[in-house]
Amino acid sequence: MTRRVVRTAIQLGVLCMITVLLLIFVDNRYRVLPSSIHNHLPAHHPGLVIVDVTVKTCNSINPISSCRLDPDKWHRIEKDLYLNKSWLSRAYVHVQRKKEEELDDDDRVVLDMKIGRLDPANGEKGEGNERWEARPAGIWLKRSTKPHMGDSQKAVTAVDVLFGADAVEPRPGWEIKDHPLLLDTSAEIQESRISIRRGNPSDVPKPIPRINKDGKFKIMQAADLHLATGIGLCRDPEPAGWNGGKCDADTRTLDFIGKVLDDEKPDLVVLSGDQVNGDTAPDAQSAVFKFAELFIKRKIPYAAIFGNHDDEGSLNRAALMSLIESLPYSLSEPGPATVDGVGNYYVEILARGTSQHSALTLYLLDTHGYSPDEKNFRGYDWLKKNQIDWFKETAQGLKHAHKQYTHVHMDLAFIHIPLPEYRNTNNYIVGSFKEPPTAPGFNSGFKDALVEEGVLLVSCGHDHVNDYCSLDKSPEGAPQLWMCYGGGAGFGGYGGYDGYHRRVRFFEIDMNEARVTTYKRLEYGDTEKRLDEQIIVDAGKVVGGP
Repeated sequence: MTRRVVRTAIQLGVLCMITVLLLIFVDNRYRVLPSSIHNHLPAHHPGLVIVDVTVKTCNSINPISSCRLDPDKWHRIEKDLYLNKSWLSRAYVHVQRKKEEELDDDDRVVLDMKIGRLDPANGEKGEGNERWEARPAGIWLKRSTKPHMGDSQKAVTAVDVLFGADAVEPRPGWEIKDHPLLLDTSAEIQESRISIRRGNPSDVPKPIPRINKDGKFKIMQAADLHLATGIGLCRDPEPAGWNGGKCDADTRTLDFIGKVLDDEKPDLVVLSGDQVNGDTAPDAQSAVFKFAELFIKRKIPYAAIFGNHDDEGSLNRAALMSLIESLPYSLSEPGPATVDGVGNYYVEILARGTSQHSALTLYLLDTHGYSPDEKNFRGYDWLKKNQIDWFKETAQGLKHAHKQYTHVHMDLAFIHIPLPEYRNTNNYIVGSFKEPPTAPGFNSGFKDALVEEGVLLVSCGHDHVNDYCSLDKSPEGAPQLWMCYGGGAGFGGYGGYDGYHRRVRFFEIDMNEARVTTYKRLEYGDTEKRLDEQIIVDAGKVVGGP
């Protein structure tokens, strides 16, 4: 009796499974199930699909001219294809989006897009019978031939606009189209490019940085990339006549960063501000994607903070951080909303092996932009009290957690604008001190907080042609904190002091000896040399000096 019941139950279970699988198969093709069930099937990914795309152009002088289609039917991508630089014209991409369960017999989802003046079906093998439809600005859509084809894994589910002949698309699942949308752009107007995503957004898990098996870990600090929308304009390139005098700022900057990434193979990159050159980045997203692609394609984690120029383009700090945070291999975070600034956070580097204990903590803080009290404190802003309080509370909490570890733990910090103590010329200095540090006029006491909490070094950017490390000592003369500059890396920012060559800084950590060695690499000249190599931490303590 028992065997018969078990056998019958197994047979019914198999029959139910076959029935469910058959229903899923049929539903994927013909949508036979109600939406309440369809949306929860394991083979279905609910979301929006694109059913149409067009470009609306208008006259920017005519006050009654509108560049907006019916908002009940069309979603406008809020990027003028002329980047607001044309006196006469504006143009915007519009998309029609629908939930899959709302598709009707007249809807044909978009399966592909091409940009060009010729019908893609002409002369292309195997595409003569495809349904390509023309839209303004040279857009061609391949649309489904059957209604209800709402499989979001095949359909185009998102459309974006990027700018510049050098535009790249680092987001997984996205594809940038080769040809520009508009042909009537001038040299001042960067060409616009369509980017599309098929399927649902990919999950982007945060990487977990860890000390390598040999006990070592290498950090590259890239300061002041100053990337633009498009290839950018070189400022003070050295040598001036190199490459026949031709210098495309972003191309040369990205080539330099790519080369040192391949040479040095860092485990983590810290971007210490002014990645985006706001004045020349009317589409900051396109600039962000260029530096992000460098790290993503090499699978290198990176953490970013902002300088005084990043948010002078099309995106504010919060939007920039949200964008960077969403990208693969990014460790960047906005930090607590109750603390001034965007980008006050820390990154833990785990010990080697499978340990869940931290070996290094990197503190990253937002030094803001320009002075809020120019009358009394000219120049640049400073770290606020609630930021310093947050840092101290966080550091003390982490130190308490780290007490259980048997290995040495070290703390480092990164900011953009230098601290007032960087001006101290009586300190022991290694490297180039070529311009007066443009530290804030008001000293909020962050250097003292770093020392109190046992941070071993802090490194900044901002002053492009300073690349020195300065040793701060206690009143008794004991080394207590190294204050370093990264050195400007980007050709979109200034560099015209005494034949200055762009550079980046490295911190090579050896946890076997609790040692930190730092050095720089040049973009031009003796590019293979480790410049000003020095040990700044040994046995977990600040060392150096005469």
